[in-house]
Order: sequence, then structure tokens, then C-alpha cells
Amino acid sequence: MKQAFSTRRSRLPLLAGGLVLALALAPLGCKREPKTAKVIAAEGEAPALASTVRTSEISQEPQLLDGFYSIEGNSWRWTAKQFRVVLRPPIGAGQSGATLDMALTVPQVAIDHAKSLTLSASVEGSPLPPETYTKAGQYEYKRDAPASALGKPVVRINFSLDNAIPPTGAERRELGIIVTSIGLQPK
Repeated sequence: MKQAFSTRRSRLPLLAGGLVLALALAPLGCKREPKTAKVIAAEGEAPALASTVRTSEISQEPQLLDGFYSIEGNSWRWTAKQFRVVLRPPIGAGQSGATLDMALTVPQVAIDHAKSLTLSASVEGSPLPPETYTKAGQYEYKRDAPASALGKPVVRINFSLDNAIPPTGAERRELGIIVTSIGLQPK
């Protein structure tokens, strides 16, 4: 019995020393998450963002704030009923404005569900004229964005659809439209 106790006692300094060493080295193994566009935009810093986001580009995914699903077909994404992006305004947009340009597809299944879809957008809270789609197909939503909304280094753009396909059966996503790119172009 005495021998078992002394063996445990001799292991105690080894265990304690190992624990101290592990705790001392732990910060070296921990890495902080890099700031994403979402965090940077919320903090008001000016990140190196793109003026045009292609939804197929993984590197630009942080600019898709919410309402976008995973890449499909290596080139596009479904949206939800509401979706948001952050973009860098083109040089001089704070004085002359810019053009918001989004390449999208209205799928037949969306028209079959709702008969029509109306897309609305706002740039930094400034509403842009909506557009209604009554046929499936590829479209370009193109609107002038006012200079007064583009004076910041990071611009938030909110999109909203009046209808979306609700989740049903195996499909657990709310489906709106398909988007391939969103950008701000100089005037």
C-alpha cells in the first residue's frame, strides 16, 4: 500500500508540470478568426472590398451578408426573400452616384408559385425603384444609386422580394431568385 502511494506521489509533479506547460503553450496554438466583411463593416472600418461581387467566388462570400445560400452549379446562388450585400462604391460615386447592377434569374418554379415577383432594393436606406417580373428568365436589375447614399467606403444594399417559395418537404430553404452578380458601376 505504501509503495502505491509513493508511485502516485512521484507522478504528481510530472502531471502538474505537464499541465503548466500545456497552459503556457496554449496561447501559441490559438489563432483569432480573421475579421470578415460583416465584422469590419459593423465596426466602420474600410476593408478592401470589391465593387462587384460574383456569387460564385468564394473569396467574395464575406460580402454576402445574409439571405444567400450555398453556391450551385459553380456559378450561382439562390436567395431568400430578403438578402443583403456590402460593396465598395466606385471612385467618385459620393459625388456623381453609381449604377446598381444585378444579374439574376427568375426561375419558372418561382413564377409558378407566385405568378409574379417584385424586387425592391435600397442603398444605405435610400430606396430604389422596384421591378416586377411576370415571366421566368434571365434579367438585369439596373438602377441609379444616389450620390448621397454612396459617401461611405462600405455601402450596405438590402434587397427584398414580395414573394418567395416557402420551405416544403425535403427543401428546407425559402427560395426567392437566383443571383450571379451584384455590383456598383461608375456613372
